[in-house]
Amino acid sequence: MKVVQRSTFFAVTTKSNLHHFHSSSQRVPISSEHESREFVSRLLDRKWGLQSPASPIQEIGVSSDKGIEKFSFSNNTRPHLGDEMLKRNQDSSFYILRDDLLHPLVNGNKARKLDALLPLLEDYKFTDVVTCGGCQSAHTAAVAVSCAERGLRSHLLLRGEQPEVLTGYNLVSTMYGNVQYVPRSRYANREEMLRTYADLVAGEDGSVLWAKDIVEGLEAVDVAKMDDLSSSKNSGRKVLIVNEGAGDALALLGMFRLVQYLSQDHLLGKTKPVRFVVDAGTGTTTVGLGVAAMCLGLLRLPWEINADTLENYKRHEDRLITEFTRQFPASVLCSGLDMNHMIKWVNRQHPRKFGKVLEGEVEMCQKIAQETGVLVDPMYTLAAWEIAAELVQDEKSSIVVMLHTGGALGMFGLAQRYKPCFTRL
Repeated sequence: MKVVQRSTFFAVTTKSNLHHFHSSSQRVPISSEHESREFVSRLLDRKWGLQSPASPIQEIGVSSDKGIEKFSFSNNTRPHLGDEMLKRNQDSSFYILRDDLLHPLVNGNKARKLDALLPLLEDYKFTDVVTCGGCQSAHTAAVAVSCAERGLRSHLLLRGEQPEVLTGYNLVSTMYGNVQYVPRSRYANREEMLRTYADLVAGEDGSVLWAKDIVEGLEAVDVAKMDDLSSSKNSGRKVLIVNEGAGDALALLGMFRLVQYLSQDHLLGKTKPVRFVVDAGTGTTTVGLGVAAMCLGLLRLPWEINADTLENYKRHEDRLITEFTRQFPASVLCSGLDMNHMIKWVNRQHPRKFGKVLEGEVEMCQKIAQETGVLVDPMYTLAAWEIAAELVQDEKSSIVVMLHTGGALGMFGLAQRYKPCFTRL
């Protein structure tokens, strides 16, 4: 695949399906870049959940005979960054952003999505948070832990039946939050399910809002209601509903903060050709990275993405972008960028059903862990790792960076569900 200099390429694995998206040579005009940066600066002038956007960057050396199964790896935990990245001696290597180290129990991508939301929970004095997810949802575990750390109650609606043995993210959700298992037929209508349960939690004297309702700049918000929410005089329970996966426009702000951090000259900079590899489930992280890069004036980014549920991903992309431009008005930004054609969705050649562990994947995770000290999981981050390793074999002119989103706790749930794959270890 041809790569244009001074541009960024993203390879995204979503539900273990490969996503590709790359940039063109067309860049945002300088005046628009300046105004976009001003907009982003104002956008990021807020309280954050994470003390810092930083996470360790390491360099993974790759050597290969034939195929991914023949790869061997090494880890340089203190690599040269900035201008020195292009002078590195390691010909076949990629960099890994260790977002999996942001929190011991919260996945890196979940911590980024909640980065802008968590301070608002405290500012508006919410008492309860209601959200939903699958039985082994990393999102519900992240919400449960984050709320407990701030003295808030979390209510987690999990799809399906309670497992015989609580483990992984399910165990974390149960330990830190209030879990309710919901039949799949009822879970199918998530909005109604969340609202009904939130009303029960709030009671007659309480208040209920959706996460999107507290975003700055949303004109539809009832200001009087917001003032009432932020007042300690209201003794009723104040309940916030967070969508499944925190897939709201507010979640994109954490990715803005990350891209701005990485674009500093002493890290990745703004001019070096960089290829990102990102694993994602709903696509929120993917959209966030792309929109952030565009708003920062780093590139014009037509993405080309492979997935097996095109309609769902395209619908989610459109909703996020529409929601973002409505909640964070920026006429200069929106007029200079064609947001509706930012992503091109194409079919994956070899679709894979989510949740299925393929032969040899657990052994590969073990090999990577033993050789580098980095733990990846079969569902998401292993696929991202494999793509990064393949990219550095084919393309030497660009820097390849993998965003490690976490997923270690998911291994426990997989070990329970796919025992033969783990007993062979």
